[in-house]
Amino acid sequence: MNKPQQRQNFKISFIGGVGEIGKNMMALEYGNDIVIIDAGLTFPTDDMPGVDIVIPDITYILQNKDKIRGIVLTHGHEDHIGALPYLLSEIHVPVYGSRLTLALVENKLKEHKKVKMKGISVKPRSIIKLGCFTIEFLKVSHSIQGAFALAITTPVGVYMHTGDFKFDLTPIDNDGIDLIRLSEIAKKGVLLLTADSTNAECKGFSMSEKKVGETLNNIFVQNKTKRIIVATFASNIHRLQQILDVAEKNGRKVVFTGRSMLNVAETASKIGELKLNKNNIVDVTYVDKYADNELCIITTGTQGEPNSALTRMATGKFPKIEISENDLVVFSSSSIPGNEKSINNLINDLYKCGADIIYESLAAVHASGHASQEELKILHYLIKPKFFMPCHGEYRQQRAHKLLAQELGMEARNILIPENGDQIAVGKNFIKKIGTIPFGTRLIDGFGMSDVGSIVLRDRVQLSEEGLCVVVISVSKETGVLTSKPDIISRGFIYSKGNENFLEEAKDVVINAITSADFKTQDWITIKNQIKKVLTAHFYRKFKSKPLVLPIILETK
Repeated sequence: MNKPQQRQNFKISFIGGVGEIGKNMMALEYGNDIVIIDAGLTFPTDDMPGVDIVIPDITYILQNKDKIRGIVLTHGHEDHIGALPYLLSEIHVPVYGSRLTLALVENKLKEHKKVKMKGISVKPRSIIKLGCFTIEFLKVSHSIQGAFALAITTPVGVYMHTGDFKFDLTPIDNDGIDLIRLSEIAKKGVLLLTADSTNAECKGFSMSEKKVGETLNNIFVQNKTKRIIVATFASNIHRLQQILDVAEKNGRKVVFTGRSMLNVAETASKIGELKLNKNNIVDVTYVDKYADNELCIITTGTQGEPNSALTRMATGKFPKIEISENDLVVFSSSSIPGNEKSINNLINDLYKCGADIIYESLAAVHASGHASQEELKILHYLIKPKFFMPCHGEYRQQRAHKLLAQELGMEARNILIPENGDQIAVGKNFIKKIGTIPFGTRLIDGFGMSDVGSIVLRDRVQLSEEGLCVVVISVSKETGVLTSKPDIISRGFIYSKGNENFLEEAKDVVINAITSADFKTQDWITIKNQIKKVLTAHFYRKFKSKPLVLPIILETK
């Protein structure tokens, strides 16, 4: 007799994107088939000096790389595609996404020349099959075109993942969320829903993107004599289109500044997602040929990034554009958590230059791309899933989303708040955590995926907070005896002038440590560690400070 086939579980492994903003990535698994949903990044915090970006730890994916059937992208924001170049350097599978999403990924891959992608463009209601999974792409509204929810038919039932979404009933392209298809799928029964929780604490409905266009037009009409600079997210193509249309309507030429802004505008224009009147576009090198009231400058820098175009304008480091009292700067954006200080510093610098400023709290110049509470209620009422997991948000936002689902009548036992590293099994009548996968972060410094290790990061933090002390020691190669007094060089620790006595004391501490050691073994590592130990203790006693001590031993004949 044939042995009965072992029952398989449908599993979801959360690699990133839950309990946090950014780094969105998860793996769907059944038997020998794995599909990856999104591969995002986040940006470094103040305690990560020198780090460029932060991506999820992909150890679990590499451990199971032979099972991976493909990568599916919900949309083209960095927190969903930013880790893709590093992932594709390790695995070679097809990548599915909208035309704009794949175009933005190709743009990123230009900086990773050895990384190739087999991109397969999909349209709303396209259906693909990856292993045992059948995936249908459903159009949703978000702050970027080409955003999809996913209806995934698994061997145990239908799983729906919203990606980032909102209900915008007056979208710019007059083609909003596909409520008809969502309803049709819901009627057949949805086993599991995972949904965007970013705005689960926000009451009411999110504002329509069209409202932003109306506000921008009013700003242009009311400021006919000023030069208008609009800072916005480069990826929000609908926002760019509205700014372009409003500028042209009010008789202003448009100047694009900022590398990402230029790249995205060019890419979106090539594939027809952005309609550019090239006769109304002016290169930045010719801005001085136009009066202030003839120009609209569209720029990057909404988050106060140090090297962004707007920050360089505010600090007088941007060629051709100098901020003055006749400038109006519009922040058509919201602050990403953690960037508040940088943004406030930028606003202060702009004010010091004499500019007038309008930002989100002063006027309706930004619309979130994420659903607020009333929209989430509509989603749950429409889908009526058996099980639910809130994702894409910090824990407090996930919890708010859970409570909202319970308010609508869902039982608490059918709701699970996942955390990064959780592996969740889902069956026709159960949902439960069954284990933990390797998870965490990889800190990227440069283009390679060789981690900035915890030791390197710790040293960088110590250097930034405590300074550096270099101890140079010359010893005889034959006898191991000191041939001269140690040299001590400090940076960011003490000002050497006027502290000669302290430096002499430190040298004596080093000499005592060396003379009490057994140099005949010439165990330089042990000697260096001893010097670090005694000097660190000495500095702490004197200054309550612990600089990074770096001993260098030079062998002489």
